[in-house]
Parts: sequence; C-alpha cells; structure tokens
Amino acid sequence: MTYHLPAGQALGGPYTVDVTPEKAGWGHSSLRVLQLPPGGSHAFDTGDSEWIVVPLSGACSVACADDSGRQTFDLHGRPDVFSAVSDFAYVPRDARATVTSAAGGRFALTGARCSRRLPARYGPASEVPVELRGTGTCSRQVNNFGAAGVFECDKLIAVEVITPGGNWSSFPPHKHDEHRPGEESVLEEIYYFEFAGHDGVPGLGYQRVSPSGPGRDTDVLAEVRDGDVVLIPDGWHGPSMATPGHHMYYLNVMAGPEDERAWLICDHPDHAWVRDTWPDQPADPRLPLYTAPEASA
Repeated sequence: MTYHLPAGQALGGPYTVDVTPEKAGWGHSSLRVLQLPPGGSHAFDTGDSEWIVVPLSGACSVACADDSGRQTFDLHGRPDVFSAVSDFAYVPRDARATVTSAAGGRFALTGARCSRRLPARYGPASEVPVELRGTGTCSRQVNNFGAAGVFECDKLIAVEVITPGGNWSSFPPHKHDEHRPGEESVLEEIYYFEFAGHDGVPGLGYQRVSPSGPGRDTDVLAEVRDGDVVLIPDGWHGPSMATPGHHMYYLNVMAGPEDERAWLICDHPDHAWVRDTWPDQPADPRLPLYTAPEASA
C-alpha cells in the first residue's frame, strides 16, 4: 500500500485528488479536491456518505437536491488557505449535490460513510473556532470547522491546521487506532497539504508516520509539497514539519467505525512529556495568521 500520494497521483475523474474508501483500502474516510474554471459546475451523488464542501480558494454555490426539494448555499470562500477562515456547506447522504463557481476556484469535498441522514446546512465562517495549539516551536493554528462537538455530523470530522515556517505540528506524535472507551477512538485519517511560497519558490515540508504495534505497521517518511496526500490508516503520526520560510497547511479528514463521533488520541510515550512544557513557553507570535470574521448583523 502506498500511503504518500504526491500531487497528481490521486487523480480521479474531474478531481485533482480523489481518495475513496475503496482506493484507500479502508471503510469510511474520503477526500476530493475539485478545480473549477470560471463559470464551471460539477454535480455528484453523495451516495452512502455525508460531505462538507469547503473552499480552498475562490467562492462557489452548493446546491443540494433530494426527494424533499432543493436548497442552495452561497459560499463566500477565501483567496487562499493562508488568508482567511472559509464558510462551508454540509450535504447529507442520498442526495445530489452541485458545486458551481462564477469566478472559478479550488474546493475540498471532505466525506465519510455514515448511517444517519442529517439535514443540509450552511456553516458560516464566523462560527468556526480558531484554536492556537501548542507553544514555542510546536505552535500551530487549528480551524475547527468540522470538529466533533463543533458542527454536527454522523461520522465525519474535518479540521484545518496551519503550521508557521520552521515549526512542528502533529507533535507529540499521537495515534487513534484502538478502541479504548473514553481514551482512544479508531479513526482513519487523510492529510492534504498546501504550502505558502516565497519569492516564487514553492514551499515543502515533511510528514512522519511510524508503526504503533503488531498489525499496525504504517511507516511513512515523506517530503510533502502542494497537493500531496498522506493516508493514515493507523500508527503514530507526527511530526508534520514546515520548512523555515514556508507556512504549511493541511486539511485533516477523519472517520471510523466508532458509535461515538469523537477525536480521542493517545500520545507517543517517548514524547508525551513535550506537551507538559507548553504552559512554560509563549505561543508563536506569528499566530494566529487570521481569526474568524465577526458575524454579520
């Protein structure tokens, strides 16, 4: 199994990234990245999965049609992932969704197989919690637009992480590949990367995943660049390292078989002590890169 998919190796149909449970060899998590030209439109059936459509760059409208009728959500989007929080749209399973963009753009479709059919909804950018996690060189920003406990889904968990150049995120290394009620949940995870360039030079970073035990042998040490994907069915994942001078963005998509939709993790025992040092250090002064906008009156 190939767990690191460089840009262009996860193509599928109209998508520049098309990760399905079948392609990943697991049961739940999906990610598609859709590039639309000005005036472009794309329709898809949601099937047995729920989806959140979040703009990576540009604005769009998302229409959702089913037996009960049709709803359309206009997403203001953003210029790019390093400049603003985006609004988003949730579309349920067993529906027909259409994404249309007047000016064109790039849009992530984060998905998870699910059982419950929840209503289609709009998620305003003003309601996305922007969290600063870690301190010192472990400082990063997390946009919790689709986090458990923030936005209701059946199975899907999706967040964005921005790591300033030179910092480490996904650290201490952690895992979520065992069912331990109240302590750890089983979640398949997808990382999708983008980087801020400098003077025309593209950015890059590094991603580590290491085996966490018998039968859980995922092992990755990858140089990652714009559009790359890393699949994490199991294992200790982290650090995610941003090279100096280039901010790193990754979109995390998670889902699994647990009855409870929760992000419960276990830190690597060799590195868990690092978390205890955070209260003694200031957060990186470059963060947050931005905050959620005020709600409109």
